[in-house]
Amino acid sequence: MNEDHAALAARIERTNELLERMLAEVAKTPSTHAIFVDAGYLYAAAGRLIAGTEDRRSFDLDAEGLIDALIDRARTVFADSRLLRVYWYDGARRRIHTAEQQSIAELPDVKVRLGNLNANNQQKGVDSLIRSDLESLARHRAISDAALLGGDEDLVPAVEAAQGYGARVHLWGIEAPEGRNQAEPLLWEVDSQRTLDLGFFKPYVSRRTAVTYDPAGAARPTREDVRFVGAQIAAKWLADRGRDTLVELLPGHPYLPGSVDQDLLVEAEGLLQYSLRGQADLRRALRDGFWEHLQAQY
Repeated sequence: MNEDHAALAARIERTNELLERMLAEVAKTPSTHAIFVDAGYLYAAAGRLIAGTEDRRSFDLDAEGLIDALIDRARTVFADSRLLRVYWYDGARRRIHTAEQQSIAELPDVKVRLGNLNANNQQKGVDSLIRSDLESLARHRAISDAALLGGDEDLVPAVEAAQGYGARVHLWGIEAPEGRNQAEPLLWEVDSQRTLDLGFFKPYVSRRTAVTYDPAGAARPTREDVRFVGAQIAAKWLADRGRDTLVELLPGHPYLPGSVDQDLLVEAEGLLQYSLRGQADLRRALRDGFWEHLQAQY
């Protein structure tokens, strides 16, 4: 029995030595954090806070400057940790980078991940991308902390998945002019929460100067001119946005979603160099031309 006790004691001692070595290695391994940015939430909340609108076309965002500011803030919050990278999640038609998204993707330490953008300019698949990345990085111990800039309740499973592998998830929000712009269930699940205020975002968001056209200085286009432009834009959108995207509009004929109708108006005014605001007959002609071309393709 004494020999058995001695053997057991020796095994316990060896096990303790191995554990001590593992703990020593873990202690020497620096903590790592990553920043996850839901660009849809960022543009909507920061636009509302600074420019008074969620419409991206109405303001400019200095993404490079803002990303640098987020990295600096994370360096302060996670003082003894190193940055893995910034993950930037956005939507794009057919998941093809826009010029702005391409410029963001070219920034150092930034990874752009794209979901789809439907005909109503709604992001699809972004939440699942965030969950996939958060879960994978936590599972492989690539990060110990995640700073998540977002507000959608659909992000709760992503938070839970990362936490399940031992990562801590810190929710960052954007000051709301009134009320709250983050879902309560998301606030309940995260390990900590902080709000970035107007002063943080103001240097990086600026309202665009509206382009105006002077009807008095240009000849009024005919209905046929405007109808042709509507068809021209429909053809261009089919090439740029894809048939699958625009076919979603067909069941709504003769009505267009507000965001699509606004895009059509702005693009038409640029081509015509003439304002169609307040001119109902020309607006109808524009939509008629758009629909006629679209329906002819299906």
